This record gives sequence, C-alpha cells and structure tokens, in this order.
Amino acid sequence: MNGARNHERLAGSTDLAVLKPFRLNNGEPPAWRLQASHGYVLFAVLAVYVLVGDVHAAPAKPSILATMWKWTPFLLQGFAFNILISFVSIIIGTLAGAALGLGQISNSGLVRSFAWTVTQFFRNAPWLVLLFYCIFLIPFEFELFGVTIPFPAWIKAVIGLSLPVMANFSEIVRGAVQSIPDGQWEAAESLAYTRRQTLWLIILPQCIKRMLPPWMNLYAVLTMATPLVSIVGVGEGMTTTGEILAAENRSDLLIPFYLYLLCLFFLYCYPIARWTIGLERKYAVKI
Repeated sequence: MNGARNHERLAGSTDLAVLKPFRLNNGEPPAWRLQASHGYVLFAVLAVYVLVGDVHAAPAKPSILATMWKWTPFLLQGFAFNILISFVSIIIGTLAGAALGLGQISNSGLVRSFAWTVTQFFRNAPWLVLLFYCIFLIPFEFELFGVTIPFPAWIKAVIGLSLPVMANFSEIVRGAVQSIPDGQWEAAESLAYTRRQTLWLIILPQCIKRMLPPWMNLYAVLTMATPLVSIVGVGEGMTTTGEILAAENRSDLLIPFYLYLLCLFFLYCYPIARWTIGLERKYAVKI
C-alpha cells in the first residue's frame, strides 16, 4: 500500500516515464454494484407504474396495490413451485452430471467417447425443445403389477431441465479435475495409491472449491429458466400470474403483475449471484 503511494508521488514529481500502478477496475464501480442498481431501477419502475396506474384507475375498481396484495399469497405459491422444480432439477442434474464428468476422464476410450457424446448433445440442445420431448414422449402414467401409477407433468418437466444441467455440470467436473496439477497424480502414484483412491481422496476434494462457484451460477440460470415449464402446462409462477390476470380481467394489471414476478426472481437470484462472486474471489488463484 505504501509502495503504491510512493509510486504515485514519484509519478507526480518527475517528467520521466513512470508506469502507474495497475488497477483492475480503473476507477469504475464493481459489477455487483451495477447489478444492484439494476435491481433498484426494477423496483422503482414497479412502484412508479403502480402509483400512476392507481391515479388513472376508475373509482369503482380497487387499486393496483390492493389487488397485488390480495393475490400475493397465490403468486408466492406459484413462485415456490419454481423453486421446488429448480431444487429437484439441480439435484438430479448434479448427480448425473458428476457421473458423466468422471466418465469423460475415464481410462476407457469407449466410456470417454460415450460420456463426451452425451455431454455435447444435451449441452448444445435448446432447453425448451428438451422440455417438449420429455412432455410428449414420456407417458402420463405407468402400469406396474396391475397398478396405474400417474406421472405428473411437473416431474417430466424436472427431467427435461435436468438434462442440460447434467451436461453443463459434466463439463464443470471435467474442467475441475483437469485443472489439478499433474504433480498431484504423480505424488499419489509414488505413494502406491490406486487411480480410484487418488481420485476420491486427493483430486476430488480439491475440485470442490473450484466447482462450487460455477455450480451456483448454473443453479441461478436454471432457476431463471424454470418459467419455461409453463409453456408445457405446468402450473408455476408464470401460469399463476396468467390465472390472476384472467380472474381480474383488467388490462392495467398486466405490466405490474409481471414486474412483480420479475422482482421475486431478482430477490431470489441476486443473493446467489453475490455469494458466487464472493466464492470466486475467495478461491481465486493468487498470482
């Protein structure tokens, strides 16, 4: 710190070419502050629109704010279903993706080729197309020992979202394992560790802190993609908002309610983004 100040003092007291201290942000505000300001703008737009709408609303109609407050429990119930879908999808996708990622670093060429093909196929497939395939190709019920077992649409939607999550997490696992220096493998081999012991006792524990930030970012992306399931008939936040607007039958509620839902997603995903940034700084490689 004192060295940087002396360097700046020297730069101001001489006409010689002096290299100024390097700053990462060049005096600009950090990215997370810019993101927070975007959130404030979002809430401000919602508040202004509600107030203006209430001023111009007909006297016989209840205010926009009162209507939003009345339907808030119903909207939160639909939004909670988005969170449930995201939780189940990230768990299934993480477990399947971990197995697939380890398959990409297998000693068997056949296993590596299969894991790479599956990863690239689902990683580069549109999420909405995968949802439609799961909705229409998986039966709505199964017959097991004469018992009919229903298979709800939301479970098929979870499978459809788990597939791209699986493929993306597979790449996260592969990249994390390959980022560990080769000396770790060589040291374990010199201690007569098997490949399995080396992987589970030495390599993967070091990979956790490297995989955690991108995994959390993947979960945030998945959460923001959950409204796609409304297109295939799953009742969640978007579907609930549509039902509220249909019940009220008021055109002036269209923008406020969708802004309201947007604010809910922001309030849920922004802390995850902030936590991810903190973990990236904590586990960053010091040069």
